[in-house]
Amino acid sequence: MLELTMASVSEADAGATAGMQMADAPSEPGAVLRVGRDRAVCRLATPDDWLFVSRVHLEFLCGPDGTWQVTWLRGTHAEPSSEVRLALQGHPPQPLPYGGTAKLPHNASGELVIVDRTGPRSVNVGFYHEL
Repeated sequence: MLELTMASVSEADAGATAGMQMADAPSEPGAVLRVGRDRAVCRLATPDDWLFVSRVHLEFLCGPDGTWQVTWLRGTHAEPSSEVRLALQGHPPQPLPYGGTAKLPHNASGELVIVDRTGPRSVNVGFYHEL
């Protein structure tokens, strides 16, 4: 099972947890959870006017062995207007490259943070991967 929580944070409401969204999916091969602005395909959707987040920004995919991975999907622009950082519990945050993929260890938790390069806004996606 992969559990996700998401909060959109701007400078005006830093520290607030209102508007938190949650989603989960069983660890079955081919299971997918997406984060982005397109509510038709994303289980966790950011505000429509937050253009630093792609229509489909992050994709969590369960592989054949029940292991989850996350990919920062490349959009239509050569350079993104955001940065993504991945922090596993007990480890310092690391950048996730544009178009890059990272495996999420079993029984691990952490956070992905999508940061707007042009303003004080971020999308914080917490995750917990349990067997």
